[in-house]
Amino acid sequence: MTKHPTGTREAWMRARLDLLTAEKELTQRNDELARQRQALPWVRIDKDYHFETDQGSASLKDLFDGRSQLLVYHFMFGPDYKAGCPSCSAIADGFNGIFLHLENHDVRLVAVSRAPLAKLQAYRQRMGWHFPWVSSAGSDFNADFNVWFSEEQQREGDIYYNYRRESAFEWRAGKQGGGQRAEDKFADMSGTDTATYQRDRPGLSAFALQEGAVYHTYSAYARGLDALWGMYPWLDRAPKGRNESGGVWWKRHDEYAKS
Repeated sequence: MTKHPTGTREAWMRARLDLLTAEKELTQRNDELARQRQALPWVRIDKDYHFETDQGSASLKDLFDGRSQLLVYHFMFGPDYKAGCPSCSAIADGFNGIFLHLENHDVRLVAVSRAPLAKLQAYRQRMGWHFPWVSSAGSDFNADFNVWFSEEQQREGDIYYNYRRESAFEWRAGKQGGGQRAEDKFADMSGTDTATYQRDRPGLSAFALQEGAVYHTYSAYARGLDALWGMYPWLDRAPKGRNESGGVWWKRHDEYAKS
């Protein structure tokens, strides 16, 4: 017998219509937020960033590949990782299916990570992905867009991420992952220790190309990326919702069969 409240079809319809009103209000609010994002002032990028791509060395402007808009997903895959972040991998599963549609709507979507290009290519092949993925190794790009921090910054509490200053990292000597916190588990799954894992961060940055100049238009981090998780909108409509009381539940898509 279910412990969830039950009722008649008529009672369900009354409650559903009330919810529909709230859903429409949220949709309208989301439309307004999108307009506010697009109204942000643009910041011209004059710094010369270079990336390693499947086609060779490329500038930030080259990454547009003939489009006027560029979306960069800051994928957590540091040079010391043995595999990409599981959470970033779940997000990438979603945008791997839509990047081609965006390219045909004047928007280029590119993932950027600090790991060497060969590591990114091998992991992309393992995951069966096809989206463009470039290496920013040797570039200030990740640091300048607040998705990579040094060990010194970490120890001194000098990390400014998601538009706020963080406290110093709680150093635990010899900790190599495997703890109870999500960060420990993800570090272990990425083949590195927790401190190293946390020096790379996820994010999304948007850029515009106009009259030969590149402009930064928007960045989001942490839970600002929730909308990019393809599985969450579906779970939010499932009877039990996200149902995450048991902690971290997701894995890379090729790891479920092994559990």
